[in-house]
Amino acid sequence: MKIQAAVTNSKGEDFKIETVTLDEPKAGEVLIRVVSSGICHTDMVAQHQEYPVPLPAVLGHEGSGVVEKVGEGVTTLQPGDHVVMGFAHCGKCNQCLDGHPYVCERFFELNFVGKMEDGTCRHHNHDDQDLSIFFGQSSFGTYTVANERNVVKVDKDVDLNLLGPLGCGIQTGSGAVLNRLKPQAGSSIAVFGAGAVGLSALMAAKAVGCGTIIAIDVHDNRLELAKELGATHTINAKGVNVPDEVKKIVENGVNYAVETAGVPGILRQAVDSLSIRGVVCQIGAPPLGTDEKIDVNDLLLMNKTITGVVEGDSIPRIFIPQLITLYKEGKFPFDKLVKFYDFEDINQAVTDSKNGTTIKPIIKMG
Repeated sequence: MKIQAAVTNSKGEDFKIETVTLDEPKAGEVLIRVVSSGICHTDMVAQHQEYPVPLPAVLGHEGSGVVEKVGEGVTTLQPGDHVVMGFAHCGKCNQCLDGHPYVCERFFELNFVGKMEDGTCRHHNHDDQDLSIFFGQSSFGTYTVANERNVVKVDKDVDLNLLGPLGCGIQTGSGAVLNRLKPQAGSSIAVFGAGAVGLSALMAAKAVGCGTIIAIDVHDNRLELAKELGATHTINAKGVNVPDEVKKIVENGVNYAVETAGVPGILRQAVDSLSIRGVVCQIGAPPLGTDEKIDVNDLLLMNKTITGVVEGDSIPRIFIPQLITLYKEGKFPFDKLVKFYDFEDINQAVTDSKNGTTIKPIIKMG
């Protein structure tokens, strides 16, 4: 079938909406009419080839939509279902079978190498050239094909346009808190970076009753929003020693920290802000080859922990409906992070995301 898709043809160029051919779903796959898609920093990382996704490609990995057709053997979805698309995983390796699909042994291959699990593509340009798929979904298009495993059925009583970012950025930040840290009520947490991922972590910390929630960023407008969403304290990191400022709020340091910025040097700040036995989640991906300097003796003697978190340690089919329930209950107002754009304005949405004007852009396919 012919669809419209935002194609990335070469490194760093703007997205170009083109007419693309989309193949029928194969066994275990579904055809989805994409309603909307969030734009995530990882899309821009691929656009600029900081991660070497093969080009040309159809990017996008925070898609929501409606199932139009199911392939042979699909049992959990049917036409008409409202769905959110998550990351691709094989479902067969030891990590997947042990309940950790976010560290699937084939994660990089299935999400970044540009092929479906069978090694073929579903999208083709006007020259019949294969277009790489991204995260097994390529949601920057009016339709797409995805594997049944990375598609999550959701309730129909919530605006489907809003839900796509639950598939990556929002589940990543909130999951770091809810699934990995699991903080006790009344505990303290510092969130480094008040973008979509950081603010999702902050809202999750409030939802579970953290007593002291510190938001750290360099943009005052984001810090103001952080207060609205539950931060008890904020720190503008410009020109200050952040660990010292944290310890003015919590004398011995915080129990937990979440580093979402991916900027070299901030992980060290997060570790230095921890209390004895404190734990920091590293979520933001710094440039490849970043050499972060950590005081190992501090780590050892203070019994601190640094842990990496991918996709919020989540099993999307379980976790995304949980986030939607929290949203319905008014405990997770992630709608306050988003701004909607028409599909043809995708490049403006990317620009607004880069300059901080918009925290979480969502493009509506129309």
